[in-house]
Amino acid sequence: MNSVLILGGGFGGLAAALSLRDKLGTEVEITLVDRRPYFMVGFHKTWTLIGKTSLESGQRPLAALEKHNVNVILGNIESIDPKERSAVVSGKRYQADALIIALGAQLAPEMIPGFQDHALNVYDPEDIPRAAQSLQEFSGGRIMVGIFGEAYKCPPAPFEIAILVHEMFQARKIDVQIEVFTPKPMSLPILGDAGCSVIEGRMDEHGIGFFPNHKATGVQSGKVTFEKGERKFDLLLGIPPHRCPDVVKESGLTAGQPWVPVDPGSLQTEFEGVYAVGDLAKVMMANGKRLPMAGVFAQAQAQAASEHIAAAFQGRKPEHTFSGEGGCYLEIGGGQAMMIEGKFLAEPKPQVSLSEPSTELVQEKEKVERELLDILSP
Repeated sequence: MNSVLILGGGFGGLAAALSLRDKLGTEVEITLVDRRPYFMVGFHKTWTLIGKTSLESGQRPLAALEKHNVNVILGNIESIDPKERSAVVSGKRYQADALIIALGAQLAPEMIPGFQDHALNVYDPEDIPRAAQSLQEFSGGRIMVGIFGEAYKCPPAPFEIAILVHEMFQARKIDVQIEVFTPKPMSLPILGDAGCSVIEGRMDEHGIGFFPNHKATGVQSGKVTFEKGERKFDLLLGIPPHRCPDVVKESGLTAGQPWVPVDPGSLQTEFEGVYAVGDLAKVMMANGKRLPMAGVFAQAQAQAASEHIAAAFQGRKPEHTFSGEGGCYLEIGGGQAMMIEGKFLAEPKPQVSLSEPSTELVQEKEKVERELLDILSP
């Protein structure tokens, strides 16, 4: 019987396991490894941050995959050997006929001096309760939402956080000044000037200050320093730099690059039978930029990789490849959201647009989470 080893239990890992089971049934042995015992949709962190829900309500045990005949191993991935399609997990070696790396991007707050001492990491589930409590206790002043790296997960999220946090304080009749800074020249460059003007205009309507081209070099008590100048804050909600997980870099999968280069259609790495999907995979767009990090792409890439693995096992040609189509939600307050969507791998340039706001998109976003969590419900 063929076997597949999946490293990572996020969007990509979950989609890969379910897709392989659907395509191959009992013809394949599937093993999924993660250090965390639960699955959680990333955007649930923002809802927890503003007090809409609890962190735990958006978590489901990965062990529930056992009912789908997926072996789940909880442990620390100590090393990966792509040549052997194997990994050492908490001292034990596992080998398979195909290997899918879906470990995501590693948060790297240590790359910014002072970040860990003075910022609240709103991308780390472990720091969300502290950040939510700090917001609940905040009685007024300047809140800064800071993007500290060029590449980060869910690009719309920082702007959504700023708007929803402002709305939360407005409802509590507490006076706050919110600012957002980014090292990029505009909010979401993939949208171009017109789309970014809409997003930045929405923030302006909420009285949120926006500071592009602000590359932070450090954080001190009450202030962020930049390559040119500094800005003061009373509370800092930070999105730290992201980098490829150490265990992946040490395996040789990055070939000396910051991320793992892959075939854009199959997601196969330079190693036969080894695939990388999601945030750590380097897929380039026609404009010379890297495909954004987003759960929708991790899912689609995992499904494409699974199709290529299934085809190889069954001695047939793959029926589909990764197309780069998809979208992300951006909540803009008032119970409404917009959708950033399109064909990101289109030629000669990405075809991406921003939808009109609607309440239906918020409902759709909530439905996406419910359906994913239902898969892992008892």
